[in-house]
Amino acid sequence: MITLLSKLFVRGDLSADQRRSAYGKLCGVVGIVLNLLLFAGKFFAGLISGSIAITADAFNNLSDAGSSVVSLVSFRISEQKPDAKHPYGHGRIEYIAGLIISAVIIIMAYELIKDSVGKIIHPADTEWSLLVVGILIVSILVKLYMAFYNTKLGKRFDAAALRATGIDSLSDCAATTVVLLCTILSHVKGWRIDGYAGVLVGGFILFAGIRAACEVVGPLLGEPPEKEYVDQIENLVLSFDPNILGVHDLMVHDYGPGRRVISLHAEVPAEGNVLELHDIIDNLEHRLSEDCGCVATIHMDPVVTSDPRVDELKYGIINILAAIDERISMHDFRVVFGPSHTNLIFDIVLPFDYPTSEEDILEDIDSRVKSKLGPTHFTVVQVDRTAVK
Repeated sequence: MITLLSKLFVRGDLSADQRRSAYGKLCGVVGIVLNLLLFAGKFFAGLISGSIAITADAFNNLSDAGSSVVSLVSFRISEQKPDAKHPYGHGRIEYIAGLIISAVIIIMAYELIKDSVGKIIHPADTEWSLLVVGILIVSILVKLYMAFYNTKLGKRFDAAALRATGIDSLSDCAATTVVLLCTILSHVKGWRIDGYAGVLVGGFILFAGIRAACEVVGPLLGEPPEKEYVDQIENLVLSFDPNILGVHDLMVHDYGPGRRVISLHAEVPAEGNVLELHDIIDNLEHRLSEDCGCVATIHMDPVVTSDPRVDELKYGIINILAAIDERISMHDFRVVFGPSHTNLIFDIVLPFDYPTSEEDILEDIDSRVKSKLGPTHFTVVQVDRTAVK
């Protein structure tokens, strides 16, 4: 159905961002309609059977319709252009929408579990009807379809709200399946398990809500970039021009899907022509914008390449760091020569989850430098941290 509707309502001449927004709004409208129909059907089935689990499941679909409204509004807002108050656009509204959807799911799960516990304490018989069974089976099939297209399009367009809706739809399938099985068992065996079924359904929904919330909280708090994205940037920078000798201090800021701002330091020869190097950096920023879908800012770090004494000390430090741990990298290496001692000034990069303390690492480095390069060599080291998914 989504494929057919997309041919009718999503134009083929849209840009990538416009197409993403159009699909998001289409999924929102379809979700509202389907969930309202499911609510009406299940609510009717709940009235016929007197089942708390079916009635609660119906109101879960009503909350899903409200979540689809939130998703629809979020896509409408996110496509607005940057303005004076939001210079980086409105893309993060999609993460907020996903968080709101998750909160609604969790609240509904709590209410469902609470009502179901009451039904366990005060059990009552439920009425059997083939119509009720038919409505539940149709509901399962519809929710499976909704889970499929929301998850597929959520991954395709990197849309947190759609992925959260897909997770919710899949949990609804499991919940309604439990309700269906308990309805059949109540009829065949005469068991009063409607309240227990409601608690189980509430558990499914609660788990789905927490899982969906975890998925969108990360980008809002500021999670690390994907390793593939970092590798793509670093490979492009290092292969762009021979005058770019290294890259470090890469930072990625996420302002919503397709809205990333990055900054990095590029090492260039200190003996090079400043104007020529600046032109290379400008061209590299444009290339990063085109190939990596971001706004890039690059800081030039001049490094000495014509002094053999500095080169010898630099490679000595590189070998010392590699002997400690190959994951430790170095940048911004400088040397201050003096009559009685030599200062080696540089930064090292450690993973955030590195097990050894910074104090122990610095002490180890200084001890190895004095052992390998001589007791008159002193280290001045700044520790940076890095992380990727």
